[in-house]
Amino acid sequence: MTTSYPWQAGTATGIGSYPGDDPAEALRTVLGELPELPHLPELPARGPGADMTGRTAGLLVEMPVHLEPSGWRFADRPGRDTLRSRDHLARDLDVLEELAAAHDGPFKIQVCGPWTLAATIELRHGDRALKDPGAVRDLAASLAEGVAAHVADVRRRLPAAEIVLQLDEPALPAVLAGTVPTASGFSRLRAIEEPVAEHTLRTVIDTVCADGAAYPVVHCCARNVPFALLRGAGARAISVDLARVARRDDDAVGETIDTGTGLLLGAVPAADTALPSLRATAEPVRELWRRLGFPPARLAEQVVVTPACGMAGASPRYVRAALARCRDAARMLFEAAA
Repeated sequence: MTTSYPWQAGTATGIGSYPGDDPAEALRTVLGELPELPHLPELPARGPGADMTGRTAGLLVEMPVHLEPSGWRFADRPGRDTLRSRDHLARDLDVLEELAAAHDGPFKIQVCGPWTLAATIELRHGDRALKDPGAVRDLAASLAEGVAAHVADVRRRLPAAEIVLQLDEPALPAVLAGTVPTASGFSRLRAIEEPVAEHTLRTVIDTVCADGAAYPVVHCCARNVPFALLRGAGARAISVDLARVARRDDDAVGETIDTGTGLLLGAVPAADTALPSLRATAEPVRELWRRLGFPPARLAEQVVVTPACGMAGASPRYVRAALARCRDAARMLFEAAA
């Protein structure tokens, strides 16, 4: 197997969200602790429009949203909520250009994937977009166009970087299982068939990442990650919470490794806690690799160490410590395999 990855062997990165409301401070932390694969932090503490759904909804083309007490809902025209989302992102990108314009390695950005958006945003009459196949198709097309423009903007601001695009799909297992609640919460929406889910996700990835514009990663921090579906949709790497990968997933994970698909493994707790030792942090990664019988030398090339999920609920001090632990664990894994 010969597979190239945008990252160097022994690399760590973050997932997306961070505490606080200062994008410059957050980005300096990321650049300092994760220099080999930094990413654009998301700061949901700033309020509506900085959250995962609202931030990505601001990228949608000709599908404005507004905020209701029940959550995000499609609107007839752009209002202050859509504008707030775009303003937050514009400020983040200005800070990115100011602090990282000379970055010449891989750089990761994150957006919400089409199925999690469809499970979260409501139609004008109140049902979730997931209920309407036509609305899902329109949403996926709008998302693909908007994210492609976003990637092009980031590439313009970071001309020497290779863009890694992470699509966040935490709701995808629930979409497939038919456990997404209706807007009222009294019922569940129908399950989406895997071929349909795969095709929709692929339309977004193919549009945004055409001609090498970005390297596609899909992040899913839930249980029952559909590894084969994500690979079939075009994900070249899959990001998961290692603690939620069970032995029943061994065949799916093994097939993923065998195809050369990258793995971003969440090995460090995302919320404030007493961090385990460096050796204890790296051991679950090594144990998974040994259990599946793959050569140790491939581990550091194919695996990126990350926190378990976003870290918006953590303290700034813990974030720095956790990112440093990810970085040191990745280097330990590399050195052990050398």
